[in-house]
Amino acid sequence: MIEFFTEAFEPTFMQRALLGGLIAVVATSIVGTWVVLRGLSFLGDALAHGVIPGIALAVLWGFSPVIGAFVAAIIMSGLVTAVSSRTIVREDTAIGLLFVGMLALGIVIVSRARAFTTEVTALLFGDILGVTTADIRTQAVATVVVLVVSVVMYRPFLALTFNRAKAQTLGMRPGLAQSVLLGLVALSIVASFQAVGTLLVFGLLVGPPATAMLLVKRVPTIMVMAIGFGSLAVVLGLAVSFHHDTAGGATMAGMSVLQFFVVLVVQEIRSSLRRSSPVAGS
Repeated sequence: MIEFFTEAFEPTFMQRALLGGLIAVVATSIVGTWVVLRGLSFLGDALAHGVIPGIALAVLWGFSPVIGAFVAAIIMSGLVTAVSSRTIVREDTAIGLLFVGMLALGIVIVSRARAFTTEVTALLFGDILGVTTADIRTQAVATVVVLVVSVVMYRPFLALTFNRAKAQTLGMRPGLAQSVLLGLVALSIVASFQAVGTLLVFGLLVGPPATAMLLVKRVPTIMVMAIGFGSLAVVLGLAVSFHHDTAGGATMAGMSVLQFFVVLVVQEIRSSLRRSSPVAGS
């Protein structure tokens, strides 16, 4: 069993992939905890798709896809806030409209730039084995920003999550907290798309925090446990990908979702056994 992992992570490119995946997990797990607690999973998914036009334009015009993705995510976050706050349209409707609009725009751009189809495809679905030292540095900087902002904004985020009205009363400016949170979601997606791709980053953003919430209730503990589950998904996903020649990003994202259902099934079995224990004893 040990050889299964040592052999997989012996090549240098696999070590870079592992480091890039683990850094991505830290950012997505911390931000993803707030996303899951606030019921913003649809928004997270929409933002993950909303960066596609930015990436496509970056590839087409020859500048950094990271910059393109971040600008697109910020634009979409701002549009969601503007539409939902200035019209009678509910936030989920605004998200749905912009989700489809940004995705359609991205596909149109890609279809017009067929020469870049291969590169864009790698960015959409991830190229974990192609992660470079420069990519890792960019991820590390983004993750540090996520950590620092999350610590500074912890109380406003917490108040916004559980009692927006009280947050307003206490002067915590929930509107600002909401905007900062959306910015962090965008940043965590941008920091992770090189590893797992924009279409699969949602798995790491939601999967590990959701799994952790099945087991613990305190927010800091959820974050720590989510990082643990996400790291396990990265290690297992990369090892399976190496030995069975599967797509690395998809395998990691799939592992993060599988963990949730494994923990859920185990909990259901334990609950059933506890309920049946008195009957068996009598």
